Amino acid sequence: MKSATRRNLIVVIAATALSLAVVNLAIWSKERHLAQGEAVFLELAPVDPRSLMQGDYMALNFEIANRIREALYQRRSEVGERHAADGYVIVRLDDRGVAHFQRLGSAEETLNADERRLRYRLRNGQVRFATDAFFFQEGHAERYEPARYGQFRVNERGEPLLVSLHGAELELLGAMER
Repeated sequence: MKSATRRNLIVVIAATALSLAVVNLAIWSKERHLAQGEAVFLELAPVDPRSLMQGDYMALNFEIANRIREALYQRRSEVGERHAADGYVIVRLDDRGVAHFQRLGSAEETLNADERRLRYRLRNGQVRFATDAFFFQEGHAERYEPARYGQFRVNERGEPLLVSLHGAELELLGAMER
Protein backbone atom coordinates (compact mmCIF):
# COMPACT_ATOMS: atom_id res chain seq x y z
CA MET A 1 0.00 0.00 0.00
CA LYS A 2 2.71 2.51 0.95
CA SER A 3 4.51 1.92 -2.32
CA ALA A 4 1.41 2.75 -4.40
CA THR A 5 0.66 5.89 -2.37
CA ARG A 6 4.23 7.06 -2.66
CA ARG A 7 4.24 6.41 -6.42
CA ASN A 8 0.97 8.37 -6.81
CA LEU A 9 2.43 11.27 -4.84
CA ILE A 10 5.51 11.29 -7.09
CA VAL A 11 3.30 11.28 -10.21
CA VAL A 12 1.21 14.17 -8.85
CA ILE A 13 4.30 16.20 -7.97
CA ALA A 14 5.92 15.50 -11.36
CA ALA A 15 2.73 16.39 -13.24
CA THR A 16 2.36 19.62 -11.26
CA ALA A 17 5.97 20.59 -11.87
CA LEU A 18 5.64 19.85 -15.58
CA SER A 19 2.41 21.88 -15.81
CA LEU A 20 4.02 24.84 -14.05
CA ALA A 21 7.08 24.62 -16.31
CA VAL A 22 4.93 24.62 -19.47
CA VAL A 23 2.82 27.57 -18.27
CA ASN A 24 5.88 29.58 -17.26
CA LEU A 25 7.59 28.85 -20.57
CA ALA A 26 4.50 30.10 -22.45
CA ILE A 27 4.43 33.27 -20.33
CA TRP A 28 8.16 33.85 -20.86
CA SER A 29 7.73 33.34 -24.62
CA LYS A 30 4.89 35.90 -24.85
CA GLU A 31 6.77 38.42 -22.68
CA ARG A 32 9.83 38.04 -24.92
CA HIS A 33 7.63 38.46 -28.01
CA LEU A 34 6.17 41.69 -26.58
CA ALA A 35 9.56 43.05 -25.54
CA GLN A 36 11.52 42.18 -28.67
CA GLY A 37 8.88 42.18 -31.41
CA GLU A 38 8.84 44.95 -33.97
CA ALA A 39 5.96 47.44 -33.71
CA VAL A 40 3.68 47.27 -36.75
CA PHE A 41 0.42 49.19 -37.17
CA LEU A 42 -2.53 47.71 -39.08
CA GLU A 43 -5.37 49.96 -40.21
CA LEU A 44 -8.77 49.01 -38.83
CA ALA A 45 -11.76 48.36 -41.08
CA PRO A 46 -15.24 49.20 -39.75
CA VAL A 47 -17.08 46.55 -37.68
CA ASP A 48 -19.73 46.44 -34.98
CA PRO A 49 -17.85 47.67 -31.89
CA ARG A 50 -19.92 46.27 -29.01
CA SER A 51 -21.20 42.98 -27.65
CA LEU A 52 -23.47 43.06 -24.65
CA MET A 53 -23.14 39.30 -24.20
CA GLN A 54 -19.40 39.38 -23.52
CA GLY A 55 -19.05 42.72 -21.77
CA ASP A 56 -17.26 45.65 -23.33
CA TYR A 57 -15.00 44.96 -26.25
CA MET A 58 -14.29 46.20 -29.73
CA ALA A 59 -14.65 43.70 -32.54
CA LEU A 60 -11.66 44.09 -34.85
CA ASN A 61 -11.30 43.75 -38.58
CA PHE A 62 -8.29 45.07 -40.45
CA GLU A 63 -8.21 46.70 -43.87
CA ILE A 64 -5.33 44.45 -44.88
CA ALA A 65 -7.55 41.40 -44.17
CA ASN A 66 -9.89 42.63 -46.91
CA ARG A 67 -6.93 42.80 -49.32
CA ILE A 68 -5.85 39.27 -48.33
CA ARG A 69 -9.37 37.93 -48.97
CA GLU A 70 -9.36 39.59 -52.41
CA ALA A 71 -5.93 38.10 -53.22
CA LEU A 72 -7.03 34.65 -52.04
CA TYR A 73 -10.18 34.87 -54.17
CA GLN A 74 -8.11 35.89 -57.19
CA ARG A 75 -5.66 33.03 -56.57
CA ARG A 76 -8.53 30.54 -56.36
CA SER A 77 -9.94 31.88 -59.63
CA GLU A 78 -6.62 31.82 -61.50
CA VAL A 79 -5.05 28.65 -60.12
CA GLY A 80 -8.18 26.71 -59.26
CA GLU A 81 -7.12 26.35 -55.63
CA ARG A 82 -10.10 24.87 -53.81
CA HIS A 83 -9.38 25.62 -50.17
CA ALA A 84 -7.50 28.56 -48.78
CA ALA A 85 -5.37 27.92 -45.71
CA ASP A 86 -3.48 29.90 -43.09
CA GLY A 87 -0.52 31.71 -44.56
CA TYR A 88 1.64 34.80 -44.75
CA VAL A 89 1.13 38.25 -46.18
CA ILE A 90 4.04 40.45 -47.20
CA VAL A 91 3.58 44.07 -46.17
CA ARG A 92 5.60 47.22 -46.71
CA LEU A 93 6.08 49.49 -43.72
CA ASP A 94 5.86 53.23 -44.27
CA ASP A 95 7.89 55.72 -42.23
CA ARG A 96 5.28 55.61 -39.41
CA GLY A 97 5.35 51.80 -39.17
CA VAL A 98 1.96 51.34 -40.85
CA ALA A 99 1.75 48.12 -42.87
CA HIS A 100 0.57 48.21 -46.51
CA PHE A 101 -0.37 45.08 -48.46
CA GLN A 102 2.17 43.98 -51.08
CA ARG A 103 1.36 40.33 -51.83
CA LEU A 104 0.64 36.94 -50.38
CA GLY A 105 3.87 35.25 -49.40
CA SER A 106 5.51 32.31 -47.71
CA ALA A 107 7.64 31.60 -44.65
CA GLU A 108 10.78 31.13 -46.79
CA GLU A 109 10.44 34.12 -49.11
CA THR A 110 13.30 36.65 -49.17
CA LEU A 111 12.09 40.13 -48.26
CA ASN A 112 13.21 43.64 -49.16
CA ALA A 113 14.45 45.92 -46.35
CA ASP A 114 11.10 47.73 -46.00
CA GLU A 115 9.01 44.54 -46.12
CA ARG A 116 7.76 42.34 -43.30
CA ARG A 117 6.07 38.97 -43.15
CA LEU A 118 2.84 38.65 -41.12
CA ARG A 119 1.16 35.35 -40.34
CA TYR A 120 -2.58 35.26 -40.78
CA ARG A 121 -5.14 32.59 -40.02
CA LEU A 122 -8.40 31.80 -41.76
CA ARG A 123 -11.27 31.09 -39.37
CA ASN A 124 -14.76 30.57 -40.72
CA GLY A 125 -13.81 32.38 -43.91
CA GLN A 126 -12.43 35.40 -42.02
CA VAL A 127 -8.80 36.52 -42.03
CA ARG A 128 -7.47 36.93 -38.46
CA PHE A 129 -4.30 38.43 -37.02
CA ALA A 130 -3.80 37.09 -33.49
CA THR A 131 -7.28 38.18 -32.36
CA ASP A 132 -10.56 39.58 -33.60
CA ALA A 133 -11.40 41.54 -30.43
CA PHE A 134 -9.91 44.11 -28.09
CA PHE A 135 -11.32 43.91 -24.57
CA PHE A 136 -11.41 46.93 -22.30
CA GLN A 137 -12.71 47.88 -18.89
CA GLU A 138 -16.47 48.26 -18.65
CA GLY A 139 -17.59 51.84 -19.15
CA HIS A 140 -14.52 52.91 -21.16
CA ALA A 141 -15.89 52.39 -24.68
CA GLU A 142 -15.68 56.10 -25.51
CA ARG A 143 -11.89 55.98 -25.10
CA TYR A 144 -11.63 53.49 -27.98
CA GLU A 145 -14.29 54.84 -30.36
CA PRO A 146 -11.75 56.89 -32.38
CA ALA A 147 -9.57 53.79 -32.98
CA ARG A 148 -8.13 53.65 -36.51
CA TYR A 149 -5.09 51.39 -36.01
CA GLY A 150 -4.09 48.35 -34.01
CA GLN A 151 -0.48 48.11 -32.90
CA PHE A 152 1.05 44.64 -33.02
CA ARG A 153 4.40 43.31 -31.92
CA VAL A 154 5.66 40.98 -34.63
CA ASN A 155 8.38 38.41 -33.93
CA GLU A 156 10.97 37.01 -36.35
CA ARG A 157 8.51 34.31 -37.47
CA GLY A 158 5.92 36.91 -38.49
CA GLU A 159 3.53 36.12 -35.64
CA PRO A 160 1.65 39.22 -34.47
CA LEU A 161 0.45 40.03 -30.93
CA LEU A 162 -2.03 42.87 -30.47
CA VAL A 163 -0.68 45.44 -28.01
CA SER A 164 -2.90 48.53 -28.22
CA LEU A 165 -5.33 50.62 -30.24
CA HIS A 166 -4.40 53.98 -31.74
CA GLY A 167 -6.16 56.97 -33.31
CA ALA A 168 -5.79 58.51 -36.77
CA GLU A 169 -2.45 60.14 -35.87
CA LEU A 170 -1.21 56.92 -34.18
CA GLU A 171 -1.86 58.38 -30.73
CA LEU A 172 -2.34 55.75 -28.03
CA LEU A 173 -5.96 55.32 -26.96
CA GLY A 174 -7.19 54.27 -23.55
CA ALA A 175 -4.26 55.53 -21.52
CA MET A 176 -5.31 56.51 -18.03
CA GLU A 177 -4.83 60.15 -17.07
CA ARG A 178 -2.84 60.62 -13.86
